[in-house]
Amino acid sequence: MQLCREFTNFNISYKRETNFIRILFAAKPQSHEEYTDIYLYLLYIKRKAMKAMMLTGIRNMEMRDIPEPKLVNSNDVKIRMSVLGICGSDIHYYTQGQIGSQKVQYPFTVGHEGAGVVVEVGNSVKRVKHGDQVAIDPAMPCYECDQCLAGRHHTCRNLRFLGCPGQAEGCLMEYIVMPEKSCFPLTGKLTTDHGSISEPLAIGVYAEKKSGGVKGLNTGIFGYGPIGMSVMLAAKANGVNKIYVTDLIDERLAIAQREGSFTCNPTKENIIGKIMHEEPSGLDVAFECCGKQETLDQAVELLKPGGKLIVVGIPEFEWWSLNVEKTRRKEISLQFIRRQVDCVEQTLEMMKNGLITIDNMVTHRFPFERTKEAFDLVAGYRDGVMKAMIDF
Repeated sequence: MQLCREFTNFNISYKRETNFIRILFAAKPQSHEEYTDIYLYLLYIKRKAMKAMMLTGIRNMEMRDIPEPKLVNSNDVKIRMSVLGICGSDIHYYTQGQIGSQKVQYPFTVGHEGAGVVVEVGNSVKRVKHGDQVAIDPAMPCYECDQCLAGRHHTCRNLRFLGCPGQAEGCLMEYIVMPEKSCFPLTGKLTTDHGSISEPLAIGVYAEKKSGGVKGLNTGIFGYGPIGMSVMLAAKANGVNKIYVTDLIDERLAIAQREGSFTCNPTKENIIGKIMHEEPSGLDVAFECCGKQETLDQAVELLKPGGKLIVVGIPEFEWWSLNVEKTRRKEISLQFIRRQVDCVEQTLEMMKNGLITIDNMVTHRFPFERTKEAFDLVAGYRDGVMKAMIDF
């Protein structure tokens, strides 16, 4: 009966639990007490389980029960998820099963734009405490390799990133455990929506930095999804002169117009002629934000000599192509962007201080159990979707 009392109190050692699993799956119970233990063990597993929405195939996902994560290291933080934003990379994994060489092994949980509430902390955690709302930086670098020591944590040789196949499961689940350095308290008027959106928005802040700054410059943003909008918001906050935005979806262009941008839809007008009419000398900086060859070509065409081309978008193909004549004669500088580094805290401060507002970014919300519906909406670019959020 001691075993039954352990089950009832849910106070079971790993060794004891392993023995129960052996009884359940490998050996026939030998007594009434062992049958009772099995029943209570199943109750124990149910108590420990949480819900996770997992990819199970191309355009397929299921809600499953998986073990609730536990603290392992003294710097671990356990978070109850509040909200998650759907990223374009999540959609790549959903519709294609891979991004480049990173292939999904099913079942797999995606999601990395998250925020939640701290429910437990390790002994050495100082930054956050139980009950704090936090933004989650999905990157978990080693802080020991040559890239980390050079301050390039985003290209860490041993990087683990939420929702990245072969690295870490995503946060499309009820609870997650993260290292303290990946948790940023949400203070003042910052909400968990701010925390979730700080992830893509930090990419925009980082891309603007890598451009050398856009203060007083005329800038083009080619592709106005959440990343394009993040770049636009960062550019506005840093004193850009004019912003020219292109996209195929009129509803997104309407959002850009509300943000004060000049807009063009390449399916309906000659964007080269229209923008060059406004800026005969060409653009100073162009951000490619949708991973399409035609937008890269348009950016090259519109840049002035000495202009900068910043490639932020993730393509579904393997090779970019550049016009040698135009890029060489214009002496265009080319910069690729890999996520972001050390920009989450700055991004949160910019939102907290009112330099950036995200009022126009979130267009759709879905409860956790309707996640597949949300993914299908985003994958199909339906209903003018900009950013869809999952509420837990």
